[in-house]
Amino acid sequence: MSYEKPLKFVTLLGSLREGSLNASLSRNLASLAPEHVEISALGSVGELPHYDADLQGQGFPEAVVAMGKAISAANALIIVTPEYNYPVPGVLKNALDWLSRLPDTPVARKPVAILTASPGAIGGARAQYHLRQILVFLDGRVLNKPEVMIGQATSRLDPENDSITDADTRSLISAQIAALAKMTVSLG
Repeated sequence: MSYEKPLKFVTLLGSLREGSLNASLSRNLASLAPEHVEISALGSVGELPHYDADLQGQGFPEAVVAMGKAISAANALIIVTPEYNYPVPGVLKNALDWLSRLPDTPVARKPVAILTASPGAIGGARAQYHLRQILVFLDGRVLNKPEVMIGQATSRLDPENDSITDADTRSLISAQIAALAKMTVSLG
């Protein structure tokens, strides 16, 4: 498949902790992307205030507007998140709540890939299921396969050195990004 210009993907990280497994995973995505795909990070979900309709009535916060514009300008969205007590972290849900209320919902009809990493065995599968439900409402076009749920992530990722130490995990992530690129082009 040939590309006239690079595809631009943005990452939305559902973790606030700089040294988290998922933050390290997110920072590694650009190095695993095909050469025709550029990946950059969105602002932190921690910059967004708690959603409040009264606050929205005074105008959308600048951080929400900036995040929405960046997603709108991108060809696709990659969400990287931990699993907290089965679902997604509250800060990620809060960001998605804000984004869903922007006049032109930036996630609508946007190709989306989901990655989760967890020290547990199932790698954030429950969070992915929850996130997929949220993305139905936002009308995102979620990539179904390959799924990336990195279980026992402490043996596959090294956040202290910001690396993915497992070759099979790197290959799976590369395959997912390539599949997202193919889906993005096909949705045109």
